[in-house]
Amino acid sequence: MHSGKMRVRLATLATGDSTPNMQSTSVRVLSGDIGATKTRLAVVDISGAHLSIECEAIYSSRDYAGFDILLGEFLYGVERTDHAAFGIAGPVQGREARTTNLPWHIDADALQERFSFARCTLLNDLEATACGLPALGAEDLLTLQSGAPDACGNAAVIAAGTGLGEAGLYWDGEGHRPFATEGGHSSFSPSNEMDVALLRHLQQRYSHVSWERVVSGMGLVTLYEFLSLYRQATVPQWLAEQMESDDAAAAISQAALSGRDDICREALDWFVRLYGAEAGNLALKVMSRGGLYLGGGVAPKILPLLQEGGFLDAFLDKGRMRPLLEAMPVQVILNDRAALYGAALRAAAIEKPAL
Repeated sequence: MHSGKMRVRLATLATGDSTPNMQSTSVRVLSGDIGATKTRLAVVDISGAHLSIECEAIYSSRDYAGFDILLGEFLYGVERTDHAAFGIAGPVQGREARTTNLPWHIDADALQERFSFARCTLLNDLEATACGLPALGAEDLLTLQSGAPDACGNAAVIAAGTGLGEAGLYWDGEGHRPFATEGGHSSFSPSNEMDVALLRHLQQRYSHVSWERVVSGMGLVTLYEFLSLYRQATVPQWLAEQMESDDAAAAISQAALSGRDDICREALDWFVRLYGAEAGNLALKVMSRGGLYLGGGVAPKILPLLQEGGFLDAFLDKGRMRPLLEAMPVQVILNDRAALYGAALRAAAIEKPAL
């Protein structure tokens, strides 16, 4: 575990919590961003308009049989906090959650009792990212589309990483109220002959083909494998050695961005187009006039391709709805602590005036 101070600007967020205003009170909380690949935990101090990370650690999630074991390791030797909140890559039902791409069952009541928290809160990881948006500064965002200068209304977050997460932010006239969805598991919809061929290929493997199957780290690997078969191309030895590892998607994207392999580049271009298409679907369903944000670990790593235009072309390709989508700001979240910040704000139960 490494420790250190990090100062972060906080704006305003309507958390939906009815707890009294704690804006002038210093609050020390435990915050977590639980993903299928990695889990990030931190003790965070929130005072007035400032958020400071007291100590932080990142773990390989698959190295632990359960979250409670990992949490116990992090808390060993750390001064305990009264309040904790964890963003989890999976649906949260009541006070329990099961991670989608990891065999963990997380029970807030059990954690609260075992670690003597006064309060323990679970929320979906994309809901946590949405809650963390006000903690981001201009340097934490990259604009793909400016949208209308007076853009206001609902917003949405989509994040390709190990899986595909989606969340909305409802605009109530005074502030945004984040809510979770499992939109990444909705049915994949092909838009051209190549997409149809991909769908048919995947239907032989899965009873249900979701957007997560094609727009995620594992989705990029799937696209490459399909294209290798479709183009009758031989997988180079240097890549074949990594195809069964957790580094396969990174290897494909790096080869694509460097120009090392044509099939890798075609797969990544396809991935970007599909990402844009589903982002447009989400934007229409949520009516995100206030903006669409790309979170997750993939987008910051492929910024050159996102900026080339394929993403926005697919995002805007919605027929008569194109003008509506053109008015929506589209930004990439560059700060990988957004979900951690959001969980911290939820744990502190800060309720402030609306943006």
